[in-house]
Amino acid sequence: MTTPSVLFVCLGNICRSPLAEAALRAEAARAGVEIVVDSAGTGNWHAGDAPDRRAQATALRHGSDISGYTARQVTRADFGRFSHIFALDTENLADLQAIAPADATAELGLLLDLLPDRVGEGVIDPYYGDADGFEATWSDVSAAARALVARLTA
Repeated sequence: MTTPSVLFVCLGNICRSPLAEAALRAEAARAGVEIVVDSAGTGNWHAGDAPDRRAQATALRHGSDISGYTARQVTRADFGRFSHIFALDTENLADLQAIAPADATAELGLLLDLLPDRVGEGVIDPYYGDADGFEATWSDVSAAARALVARLTA
């Protein structure tokens, strides 16, 4: 079996998608499952930057150091490099659908669709809020990471 590869995509790749990347890395390690994980943004404003300091603090509180992560913009090549690409909200999903090449092989979807009671919902962008928003984001992406590991190992 080929190792699953997952790309999480939000707008700037400094809040939600790096937290999702960290949550999946942690969940896969707990489950002893090999998964390639990365994150990216549909925009390039933060390319080369570390995650938001509040995202870093939240991840660290939950046992994940994301200070070494570097923001990047999603590319058309990602649609062939990854087996799964998950958008963190419907706007980013629409942007991904618009740039996906015709020969894309990645399964494209909305992250919270992995949770039966959250289908169609997006992970709230905590950027303009306070630390509580980052905790809510961590809760959402962690629940989705658990569901994704269960799905990939079923």
